[in-house]
Amino acid sequence: MKNTAKSKIAKAFKSPSEAWAGLVLRLCQKPFISDETAIKAEFRAYMGHTLDLNNPKSFNEKLQWLKLHDRNPLYTTLVDKLAVKEWVSSKIGAQYVVPTLAIWKDVDEIDLNVLPEQFVMKANHYSGYVAICRDKETFDFSYAKKRLAAMMKKNLFYYAREWPYKDVKPLVFAEEYLEPDETGSTADYKVFCFSGEPKMIQLHKGRYSNHTQDTFDPQWNHLDIRQPGYPLTGVTPAAPKQLEEMLRLSRILSAGIPHVRVDWYINRDQLKLGEMTFFDASGLCPFEKYEDDLMIGSWIDLNRAYSANGRP
Repeated sequence: MKNTAKSKIAKAFKSPSEAWAGLVLRLCQKPFISDETAIKAEFRAYMGHTLDLNNPKSFNEKLQWLKLHDRNPLYTTLVDKLAVKEWVSSKIGAQYVVPTLAIWKDVDEIDLNVLPEQFVMKANHYSGYVAICRDKETFDFSYAKKRLAAMMKKNLFYYAREWPYKDVKPLVFAEEYLEPDETGSTADYKVFCFSGEPKMIQLHKGRYSNHTQDTFDPQWNHLDIRQPGYPLTGVTPAAPKQLEEMLRLSRILSAGIPHVRVDWYINRDQLKLGEMTFFDASGLCPFEKYEDDLMIGSWIDLNRAYSANGRP
């Protein structure tokens, strides 16, 4: 079994394709595959070229290097969707986190009676599914419970070897419902920070309908940076009035970290933290122009990476 899996992964280095990408991803979730082998195979399958860990230059390459070498134990707290709230509250204030309504160790413990008419339910250790209840009468609790139960059995670490997730204790929690915008979802501002300095902001809108992605510099100048599958809105959105506050807070939260993405929502004119992410799209999402991958990669100083023996 192990030799067969390794053989198939070896083939992926020679013939990358969409089909191979899915196969490699499934194979690399096996615990007996080493982190470096899995990372190299997945990168080759998704990006279409060999990963250079000895001299990484692009953004996606450097994210893979950081997976292997930047092992700051704080990151496990920051990717935990519950634990990060307490940490953020201590840094910038509790008013910037979405209030938690209830926490459960198992989906069978969920009690809808303790929740308001509207709420959001998710797992603290995983991503990919969020149960949104706009009114209890029409909320499909059975479906939500089934999806959340499946997530509770998974460890996101094995998906793309994002090590901070490995030791997060799985929990299910409900939090306050945020009012959507005209697209039916909440606009998501993703601030890409490098050694404590915001360099780029992605604006995601229409996540549940026509998902668009626009990229800006910190002065809200629109940048022609595109990734496959994410069209532009067509009309450049105006800068949010909370932009300077968003940048200031992102600097505080990202201080001393080589790279982290700090996500924000705006609800009733108030900034709310979405999440903090160290490996955007697992470092497996190409840019339409490779020059953009290299430019963003140049903002990551690998000499600032954390090590068990202190900073190198």
